[in-house]
Amino acid sequence: MCSALFTGLLYTLLVTTSFAASICSTRGTTSCKQCLAVSPLCAWCSQEDFGKGAPRCDLKSSLLENDCRPENIVFPASSINVVDNRPLSDKGSEAEITQMTPQKIDLRLRPDDSKVFTVQVRQVEDYPVDIYYLMDLSYSMKDDLDKIRMLGTSLSEKMRRVTSNLRIGFGAFVDKPMSPYMFVSPPEVIANPCYEFGTVCLPTFGYKHVLALTDQVKNFNEEVQRQKVSRNRDGPEGGFDAVMQAAVCDEKIGWRNESSHLLILTTDARTHIALDGRLAGIVNPNDGQCHLGSDNYYKASTTQDYPSLALLTEKLSEKNIHLVFAVTEVVLDLYKKYSELIPGTTVGTLSDDSSNVIQLIVESYEKIRSKVELEVRDLPEELSLSFNATCVNNEVTPGLKSCSGLKIGDTVSFSFEAKVRGCPKELEKTFTIKPVGFKDTLTVTVRFECDCDCQKEEEPDSEICNNGNGTLSCGVCLCNPGWLGPHCECSEEDYNPTQQDRCRPKEGASVCTRRGECVCGQCVCHANDNGRVWGKYCECDDFSCHRFKGEMCSGHGQCNCGDCICESDWTGDYCNCTTRTDSCMSSSGLLCSGRGQCVCGKCECTQPGSYGDTCEKCPTCPDACTFKKGCVECKKFERGPWFDDQSCKQICRDEIESVTELGDKGKDAVNCTYKDENDCVVRFQYHEDSSGKSVLYVINEAECPQGPDILVVLMSVMAAILLLGLVALLIWKLLITIHDRREFAKFEEERAKAKWDTGHNPLYKGATSTFTNITFKGNAE
Repeated sequence: MCSALFTGLLYTLLVTTSFAASICSTRGTTSCKQCLAVSPLCAWCSQEDFGKGAPRCDLKSSLLENDCRPENIVFPASSINVVDNRPLSDKGSEAEITQMTPQKIDLRLRPDDSKVFTVQVRQVEDYPVDIYYLMDLSYSMKDDLDKIRMLGTSLSEKMRRVTSNLRIGFGAFVDKPMSPYMFVSPPEVIANPCYEFGTVCLPTFGYKHVLALTDQVKNFNEEVQRQKVSRNRDGPEGGFDAVMQAAVCDEKIGWRNESSHLLILTTDARTHIALDGRLAGIVNPNDGQCHLGSDNYYKASTTQDYPSLALLTEKLSEKNIHLVFAVTEVVLDLYKKYSELIPGTTVGTLSDDSSNVIQLIVESYEKIRSKVELEVRDLPEELSLSFNATCVNNEVTPGLKSCSGLKIGDTVSFSFEAKVRGCPKELEKTFTIKPVGFKDTLTVTVRFECDCDCQKEEEPDSEICNNGNGTLSCGVCLCNPGWLGPHCECSEEDYNPTQQDRCRPKEGASVCTRRGECVCGQCVCHANDNGRVWGKYCECDDFSCHRFKGEMCSGHGQCNCGDCICESDWTGDYCNCTTRTDSCMSSSGLLCSGRGQCVCGKCECTQPGSYGDTCEKCPTCPDACTFKKGCVECKKFERGPWFDDQSCKQICRDEIESVTELGDKGKDAVNCTYKDENDCVVRFQYHEDSSGKSVLYVINEAECPQGPDILVVLMSVMAAILLLGLVALLIWKLLITIHDRREFAKFEEERAKAKWDTGHNPLYKGATSTFTNITFKGNAE
């Protein structure tokens, strides 16, 4: 078996090498730059006296065999160089905290070549935390303000178990202080929006920064106690205006570089978004800049529109801020949708009086710290990036760039494959990879190896090129217009009909395949507006391949003599089918949400009733119990279809815990029961903790029906037969007795009815017997 496998691999290698050699020699004979662009395996010989007949563009080994000196072989190899690789930190108390490594990489890539590099990320212990509490101070939040007056002390005590270095700050918002967002009539209501209630409120304001981040809990409590509510007119609030200013005014807020940044937005209402400012005639878009005045009030509230979600996402990512929506249940669904559009955002349900806000903040922080998600910025369009994640238990998940369910101190890794798809004008570009909400960043500098070093030494009007009829570049003559030949020795003006035969692939064939002219015994291919024509007999071109949506080879391959040579991530006759699956990954990390298959980069939903880009929507699909049943079967009992086709690890990322009984995990826990193939009842509980980790608690022993006791069955059958016999005998006896009694009664009745006549029978004589005793003599006298 091993021999067959080795033979197959060897055959594949030989075929690949042979194919590459063919491409190099047919497509890369014009110049060194063109040769390098054909394939990463192609090399160029710049030796001036290189042997005749042998192609200058070929495999490196072939060039050496044809006596090209090693110093004249141009073969730039792709390489990776780790420039900065500081080790990961263990504690947040270190002078310089590193949560991602490496920090800088240099890549040198040839066209159509790729390199793989690995990134490691760790959530270090005791990491500093900055929490900025942004509160809605509209009138409906009056009760909430009373509940958080000692928030600083309680929050500090709760957060001590996750960090010893905590700073907290405070800010407030209502809405834009202009009509139609605020009350303007009667005039008294402007200064006191609660005028009609007979109480005093603060005038309506957009956003005010109250307290910069500080470790003095006492100051926080004092500032909160001084606050008063205000009032606005319409339902939605100006929360996103406040979020933007709290994010970009980092000097005023006091965000630290070496810390986790949490921005807590508490509200019980919807929020205005971009373009809502048109209601008040505000047409200037939000510029994403800090506009806090000396009094710490937002000065551009009445002149700039509300920020868009895209701008918020950009600024929050730039400042490494995790946004936490602490909202009441009434608007919970709306903010969940916002959270899906803003990476690194979490949502929690706030009680009506904010009494659970501390627990919510702690749970949100734990959830944030339990997940690592990478984002890529400024990726060059000529570069494709594929990635794999290695999360807990060293399980590799293709196409995933996030890990969840982590504990503080866990280290996860991500592998990236960078591949060049073309040569840009700028041969050096940079992009970055960073975890969402982290300050750490990996900077990747890519050098596109598209040029040959020998081009720097080219000689215009070289003597070698027939006394100046061309430029000597990388060992070959690039002839001036009107000249042909290896050394530009042939003029187009010279014409000899006998040279035509040398321009035919075979006798009787068309000259230069009717796509060129025979000059000096060589085919000069016609120019074509659609692309390039080349080959010894002009037999090849790069425009006759299949097209898809107007693009040759779908834009994902190169045309070689009518055949599409697809890039590594594409396949098909048109190169229109991608082999990557990252676009099919759902937010839960499942391929097509476990309800379909990924075909050409798109999900084909096979589960009836499922739809969506990743089959994530399915109103009629089985519930959590039905779906998780498969995970219990394959991970706990090692059986079922997912275990048989080895897809269990990919589909089921839940942690399995065996228990003797199911506990009470709260309202979010789901108790499930099903019967297995042996008719045994399996009980388990599905629960997702505050960190987002999914756990399945499974009862150790399934409740199986007991098998029958044969002896008991035999005794029972015998007893039943005996009992039935006795019962039958008794019934028979009873029936006989009843029958006899009926017959006797009938006889008695008949006898009683009978009447007999009595009379003398003259013929009848009674019986008389006389005996004489012969010995008797009588009495003696």
